[in-house]
Amino acid sequence: MKVLISAKLNPDGVAVLRGYKGIEVEEIAPVNGDELVAKLEGCAALIVRSESKVTADILEQTRGLRVIGRAGTGYDNIDAKAAAAKGIAVLIAPGGNTVTTAEHTLGLMFAMARHIPQANEKLHKGEFDRKLVGFELTGKTLGVLGLGNIGAVVADRALGLKMKVIGYDPVISQERAREIGVDLLPLDEVIKRADILTLHTPVLPETRHLVGKRAFEICKPGMRLINCARGGLVDEAALLEALNSGKCGGAALDVFEKEPPGADHPLVMHPKVVCTPHLGASTIDAQEKVGEIICRNVGNFLTGKDYVGRVN
Repeated sequence: MKVLISAKLNPDGVAVLRGYKGIEVEEIAPVNGDELVAKLEGCAALIVRSESKVTADILEQTRGLRVIGRAGTGYDNIDAKAAAAKGIAVLIAPGGNTVTTAEHTLGLMFAMARHIPQANEKLHKGEFDRKLVGFELTGKTLGVLGLGNIGAVVADRALGLKMKVIGYDPVISQERAREIGVDLLPLDEVIKRADILTLHTPVLPETRHLVGKRAFEICKPGMRLINCARGGLVDEAALLEALNSGKCGGAALDVFEKEPPGADHPLVMHPKVVCTPHLGASTIDAQEKVGEIICRNVGNFLTGKDYVGRVN
């Protein structure tokens, strides 16, 4: 059984996959389109990160593919519905980048609260500007939209900072919310009460532009926004308008609707925005974990053993 890895994975993870009897592994740099179709000839499995786009058109042209593994937790670069229609499983690596992404969220929150990137840039230019006045996180209300693995860790760490944490998630129960110390509220109530709003949900038809014009109409004046999940969750035009009007006091963005966003993107250039180039899962620790988890998942799937993380 041949497995194509169209991604750069940790060698230790790939070694796990090579250890399965009857599995052959080919590693290539990420490819797309016709090149990906050609490389999938004779493959039982495909492992990707975010660079390779597994579209319905690509899946229609493949034969014999049984499973697609995504080294990470987001899978919007894979048409999971089209895969299911062809009987192809889509697996993710649950938990592999949970702590890393949660910590990046907190890092951006601190950077936004204390103007750390702006202060650093000014010092590099020789400016000793002490007028960059920030705000304390202690006592502030953090609104968490999406209380899955990452959202729950963010909530836990925020509680340790003595913040009040409220959240919205249509899936989890009140009992689960109480376990993680979060007051579970309707979406509009979370948006209205939050001093800082952070997003931790996948992009689905019902969550696209979850934070848009209406959210900025009902939020507190000066509310801050953090997005380390997916760019499509935020209406960027509405965010830009809210930043310019002052209704949104600042934003910290690790993701954008179109990536890369371009050096002249108005949010990248905005003085009230702290941004990073989709680094949420970019730690040595997380890369090791997701590589090993997805390789073991795919290996187990192909050899009839127990696996986790199927999304379709």
